[in-house]
Amino acid sequence: MTEPNPANAEQPQDGTLGGYLQVHQRPPAFHGSDGHPYTVSPEVERTGDLQAPYHGYLVFPRWAQTGVGIVGHLESPTLARTRTEEEAMALLGTITLAEIQGILEASVAQAERQHPPGG
Repeated sequence: MTEPNPANAEQPQDGTLGGYLQVHQRPPAFHGSDGHPYTVSPEVERTGDLQAPYHGYLVFPRWAQTGVGIVGHLESPTLARTRTEEEAMALLGTITLAEIQGILEASVAQAERQHPPGG
């Protein structure tokens, strides 16, 4: 199970994913190194893992350059393994926006390795 990062407690009220969603009532937006705009959505799935049946991860919807619609998405690896859906969402909510940018960049790099441009 992932543990909340106590250093995140010193973030501004909207400096974490949960705080941002609460303050702004919309997902934060990011610019990926691949040149695409993204937003982020915390997601939780029930799995067959008897010890921690709920796995939390982030989905990054990729928006058209015009912002008109979603044209794809990326996913993070599992970031939280918990006994309840609420625990998983709470842990995802403690991730800072700076950490999310790093997770997005790792997801972009993974996608580029799996599907190289022109390859």
